[in-house]
Amino acid sequence: MKKHTLAIGMAGLITCFSSQADTLLGLYAGAQGWNMETTGGFSDDGSNIAFNFDDKTKSSFYVALEHPIPLVPNIKLQRTAMDTAGDVLVSASFTFGDEIFTADSTALSDVKLTSTDAILYYEIFDNDLLSFDLGINAKYIDGELFVIDKNDPTNSGREAFSGVVPMAYSRIAIGIPATGLGAYVEGSFLSFDDQTLSDYQAAITYSLMENFAIDLTFQVGYRNVKLELDDLDGIYSNLEFKGAFAGLEVHF
Repeated sequence: MKKHTLAIGMAGLITCFSSQADTLLGLYAGAQGWNMETTGGFSDDGSNIAFNFDDKTKSSFYVALEHPIPLVPNIKLQRTAMDTAGDVLVSASFTFGDEIFTADSTALSDVKLTSTDAILYYEIFDNDLLSFDLGINAKYIDGELFVIDKNDPTNSGREAFSGVVPMAYSRIAIGIPATGLGAYVEGSFLSFDDQTLSDYQAAITYSLMENFAIDLTFQVGYRNVKLELDDLDGIYSNLEFKGAFAGLEVHF
């Protein structure tokens, strides 16, 4: 009888410890494949030229650390590649990178762009049914923009730019008990003068594995990023990146 009592007590202690460990410290890591459609254009003088961009499949990775230390925010880091390319039949002459592109020529564009989010947030409400996070996001945008004359490749303009944009951040998630299903909406937003930036995603989730050591969740959803820049390091844009994504998240 004592052996059975001891075994039951040890099992309860292990369960309690595992629950407390998850409460005390949680590490999340995720990866997503994004079927990205791009519209809009850019310039270095405010006269944005709209290109016909190709659809691309890009990647996004993130890690998040949650802890119970009072007043100290949790942290999430996310990096997203948004490279794309396109072309346009020039209707009126324009200048980019100190090079002139004449009317009736075909201009090719090559966009090298990454977005890195450093998010500090608090869990305002958190349980298995509903969670709500609120914080700030320092979004670092880093890119190189190329425009090339298709008929004369020696005529090409290049501009590099980078900058940090402070944004408001929030996330709300819900879970459906005993099904493994859930959903979340997450986003960052800034609107100031002529600068408007937004980055949001909505997804349905399904728990593939859940035990004491690891949780594995599948995600499928939609993401939209708008970059309406007004002289960010000399670059103007009205670009929009959007499309469906699928991903996996691991919780240790």
